[in-house]
Amino acid sequence: MTVGPGVRIGTFADAESDASVIARSRDEPEAFAVLFDRHADAVHRYAARRLGGEVADDLMAETFTTAFQQRHRYDPDRGAGARPWLFGIATNLVGRHRRAEARRFKAMARVPTPADHDEPIADRAADRVGARAVRHELAAALAALSARHRDVLLLVAWGGLGYEEVAQALGIPVGTVRSRLHRARSRLREALGGSDPTALREVSDHE
Repeated sequence: MTVGPGVRIGTFADAESDASVIARSRDEPEAFAVLFDRHADAVHRYAARRLGGEVADDLMAETFTTAFQQRHRYDPDRGAGARPWLFGIATNLVGRHRRAEARRFKAMARVPTPADHDEPIADRAADRVGARAVRHELAAALAALSARHRDVLLLVAWGGLGYEEVAQALGIPVGTVRSRLHRARSRLREALGGSDPTALREVSDHE
């Protein structure tokens, strides 16, 4: 399997840093496969949560193809490994699907909440119905966010990046990350009646 010209998924020393792998790949293209092995699953999960599984396959592949083509531009002084760089590329690619993403969240918000007739324990059935209702509300709230606020929020919630890493991924100041995240979380809390927006991860279980 390849992720770019001359790149094969292989096995290399896990102890080598991302920056070292990228630097080595400039002369040894096959070394870039190490980066794929380390980060492909995380990038795919992030893409799938935002755009669905079918699109995620292509977006993940395109992320690593783009990264391979741009590896000479990678700044080894970032200090956070390649993860923010890769998630930044993936988020830029998600930007080509803004309408599809918004439609997906809106569709999720409209899906009716079915009764769990086969659940033997009534309390568990109620919990499941309640969780689905929360997912619908979250999906509607995500669809209502602006693209820039949604990007910051989901890089933190679904990408697992810290503030500094999000700043690197998007090429914006950390202060801007904080303000956008605060605004996005405030809007989610309003939409959820004050509930903790960390419940955002529940939306990913809708698939």
